[in-house]
Amino acid sequence: MDSSSGTLRRTLGVSSLVFLGLAYMSPFAVFDTFGVVSDVTHGHVPASYIFITVALLFTALSYGKMVRLYPDAGSAYTYTKKTMNPQIGFLIGWSALLDYLFLPMINALLAGIYLSASFPSVPEWVWIVGLAVTITLLNIAGVKIAVSANTLFVIFQLMVAIVFVILTIRSILYGEGSSTISMFPFYSEDMEMSLLFSGASILALSFLGFDAVTTMAEETINPRKTIPKAIFLVALIGGIFFITVTYFMQCLYPDVTVLKNINGASPEIARRIGGILFQSIFTSGAFISVFASGLASQTSASRLLFAMGRDGVLPKKWFGFLHPKHQTPVVNIIFVGVIANLALFLDLTTATSLINFGAFAAFTFVNLSVIVYYFKHKQERLSAMGYLIYPLIGIAFMLYLWFSLDHLAVLFGLSWLAIGFLYLLLITRGFKIRPPEYDFQEE
Repeated sequence: MDSSSGTLRRTLGVSSLVFLGLAYMSPFAVFDTFGVVSDVTHGHVPASYIFITVALLFTALSYGKMVRLYPDAGSAYTYTKKTMNPQIGFLIGWSALLDYLFLPMINALLAGIYLSASFPSVPEWVWIVGLAVTITLLNIAGVKIAVSANTLFVIFQLMVAIVFVILTIRSILYGEGSSTISMFPFYSEDMEMSLLFSGASILALSFLGFDAVTTMAEETINPRKTIPKAIFLVALIGGIFFITVTYFMQCLYPDVTVLKNINGASPEIARRIGGILFQSIFTSGAFISVFASGLASQTSASRLLFAMGRDGVLPKKWFGFLHPKHQTPVVNIIFVGVIANLALFLDLTTATSLINFGAFAAFTFVNLSVIVYYFKHKQERLSAMGYLIYPLIGIAFMLYLWFSLDHLAVLFGLSWLAIGFLYLLLITRGFKIRPPEYDFQEE
């Protein structure tokens, strides 16, 4: 096999993919947004989570259908390219790069923030560079090592979250306040649907990355069966986890304005329910979450770049290269690690604003790819419900989320898309030739 343009080694099963997807999503993201969304929804965070979970399960079904048809690395890029045309596929892959490339940067930024607060004598850049180098070395060593590390990290986060919930329930039942177990977090007479939707658009950030497992299709055993099951489980498990945790947090604090810092509500709640010791454990869980998400996001980003490099739409010599021993796209991994170090020069708000545009573009076009495939292959007697109605519902949810994007995210996203369009013009000589594609028949 030619290491410059080969295929990846199949070693992953359902459990490995589920842990990879959960690590990418970062279970601790539920704590980052609780205070803000509780304030926006007037105490109905779990209800907003139900809405966004249902919305993304429809998109998860579309991903499952596409990976059964095209079990190759590349995710939304591959599906759009195969069902529509290579030009649109390239632009969707290019848009998705915003999500995949900038999430490692955000995790590096968060690592600097968390650790600098705990160790103020150490310069922040040391933590940022240290995280980028460590996750790069783990990913180069092989996907099995990266997945094993992510599994341990996710288990640790879940254990801390379980203790958090237990301490929260104890505070509700035996605390001095008037908190009670009730249906209020899910429904109240003065609940406003518009506020629930606004909260859901923020909570969509918690699910970014549930689709990352599709980028591992060429490293998965029997991907046509394994990937659809894994991606649905990631979205479902993540949704149930988020709903459960926020339900008990909301029962304890129906009104988060009683807390000193709404943005930092979760660490403050951790201190109130478990003291300084548990707050320290909670903070360590937050850092582990950042590390795991950074590791998983770099893995996925390198696979998307590999798919585009192997096709030749990015320079094949570098982006389509596989290490002959580790069978990993080592150049891509290093490239993503270098991009993560741009966290030294950007702030968290700017970096975060770039992610939503790429993610929503990918989600929308995966649903659209299913619909296009349905109309192209109607003779196969495909289910109208599964190939038309469900993805239409998924698109409707995505359109709402598109309208929720802030102006900065749209501006950055459109600018990035314009650069991709100009690059596409260049490699296709003004659309006179098709973008190059990898021929699997050569293997």
